[in-house]
Amino acid sequence: MADSRRAALKDQTDIEGARALIVEARFYDDIQDALLEGAVAELQSAGVSHDVITVPGALEIPAAIAIAFDAAEKSGKPYDAAIALGCVVRGETFHFEIVAMESSRGLMDIAVARRIPLGNGILTVNTDEQAWARARPGDLNKGGDAARAALAMLRLKRRVAKA
Repeated sequence: MADSRRAALKDQTDIEGARALIVEARFYDDIQDALLEGAVAELQSAGVSHDVITVPGALEIPAAIAIAFDAAEKSGKPYDAAIALGCVVRGETFHFEIVAMESSRGLMDIAVARRIPLGNGILTVNTDEQAWARARPGDLNKGGDAARAALAMLRLKRRVAKA
């Protein structure tokens, strides 16, 4: 795996008190536990509360985000950001490509159309070993990366809204 070349983000726009939604696909429970742990740790350290919704697989994540954002808005408790977590391991059929590409496309469509700060933590890997290299607790945990991405976009959204 390539070395991490993550640049430190310098934007310190206040996001304390924000609400985030985590939608997780529980297809690989043990990997999902690690991704969720990383995402929750990042949100907690930023002072951001969160809810977790579980769906069967990665293809269901974009629709679940849209449904939950609509319901939260209607209830007067809107979400400020979303984090998508899941794992898709390549198999012997073309199904991997469909799930990997369509879940990613769906997330991008929602983020752009609705202007949602969104972190994509859906792993798309060839093997279980690759998934664990990206889910294991620590600096390379992609659940934590997805949460950091969502928080960075939330800071950007709040900062430019003030301008």
